[in-house]
Amino acid sequence: MRSNNLCNQGVCVVLHDVAPATWDMYRDFVRDVDEIGQVPLTLLVVPNYHHQGQFSGFPDFCQAMERRQSRGDELVLHGYYHQDDLPLPWLFPKDIFMRRVFTHEGEFYPLTESMARERLERGLEQFDRLGWPVAGFVAPAWLMGYGARKALAGMPLRYTSDPGGLLLLPHFEKIQAPTLVWSSGSAWRRRVSRYWNEHRRQQHRESPLLRLGLHPVDMHHPDAMQYWLETLEKLLESRMPVTKSNWLELS
Repeated sequence: MRSNNLCNQGVCVVLHDVAPATWDMYRDFVRDVDEIGQVPLTLLVVPNYHHQGQFSGFPDFCQAMERRQSRGDELVLHGYYHQDDLPLPWLFPKDIFMRRVFTHEGEFYPLTESMARERLERGLEQFDRLGWPVAGFVAPAWLMGYGARKALAGMPLRYTSDPGGLLLLPHFEKIQAPTLVWSSGSAWRRRVSRYWNEHRRQQHRESPLLRLGLHPVDMHHPDAMQYWLETLEKLLESRMPVTKSNWLELS
């Protein structure tokens, strides 16, 4: 349990790729976190996950998000489709690697400024229509090209983030906040992830804010879920649980 003498350190539990199609995957984990105590979650919500329909058209999901907000969770805009479906310029090896080897979901990596602005505005419109406050945007796979960064700088948002920290808008001023994240696609990746994340947890034990970045695929594997819950309880012995916006307010 948490110490009565909380230091100036925080831990942020971030659930990626939250959408009507993925929320059921998180239910058991969210229940277990709620049983630990008052731990607010940062939920990265995708407006139209893989073109399956706007989340505002799924009443049960919207009600679930509103219940989470009432508990103190933060909702963050997370891409729009969470899918990179633009044509691939085969003449550029770096783009081939980033968009087809590293990930297929780096939606905001190839977008022009006008394309990125249009998707950001559409996503914010969905939040606004439901009366949901939103202060942050996170690009799928944390990937943003020049056009997306230009568009984001003009949005009414407070921050974005990358694997290393939070970036204050509009100038992308960085606040260090390392992330622990698993690669859960295979047994050997999960074994490596456990050792790698323990190394990073020790490496960044003095970091003011540490983020736990979870994905729906983690929820399919008991070893991954157990790691996240055990790690969270360890960190809560000396760190205060916060959302990203909470931390910026305290900073």
